[in-house]
Amino acid sequence: SKGKGGQEGFTSRGEVFNFDAYEALGKSPRVIAIGECGLDYYRSEESTKSVQKEVFIQQIELANKLNKPLMLHIRPALHSLGDAGNAYDDALELLKAHAKVKGDVHFFAGDWSTAKKFLEFGFTLSFTGVITFTHDYDEVVKNSPLGMLLSETDAPYVTPVPHRGKRNESSYVIEVVRAIAEIRGQDFDEVASQLMENARRVFQI
Repeated sequence: SKGKGGQEGFTSRGEVFNFDAYEALGKSPRVIAIGECGLDYYRSEESTKSVQKEVFIQQIELANKLNKPLMLHIRPALHSLGDAGNAYDDALELLKAHAKVKGDVHFFAGDWSTAKKFLEFGFTLSFTGVITFTHDYDEVVKNSPLGMLLSETDAPYVTPVPHRGKRNESSYVIEVVRAIAEIRGQDFDEVASQLMENARRVFQI
């Protein structure tokens, strides 16, 4: 996800996944999810996609073993922005084949067709400050069951309105919740309460 920070020279090359080391860390009760993990095709070279998939499977298996939800980072290639999204389709295929746990799609940036596939599989969708300054995801926010949405900031990036131009911070998540309520035409307190309950359910807290 470093590419989101504007590091134009960054290229995702995958990593060697040390299962035992991460399992030891993941056993801590302070660890509530396994992530961010998934597939990032935004600046990746074609040759790294197979490595990313192999590592993602191992990360899914770790979540299964620890019985902890997955926090997914999925980013389509730049040229596929706006369509069903190869990275989303590839990730969902791997999840269906290997995942015994559910979780959340962090910083969801797909269309409604893609969203429905993850919702039907039981994953929540998480939105950032992006929804305060673009209408690209209004359809997904409106049509998704409120019980399947989460809010986040992805700080220090994508600072929401009215704080654009500043470094993002966690307290600004209220603006994301406000945007979700406005897009859906629902009461702010009702939305805020349900999103909190969703987080407690998904992350077992």
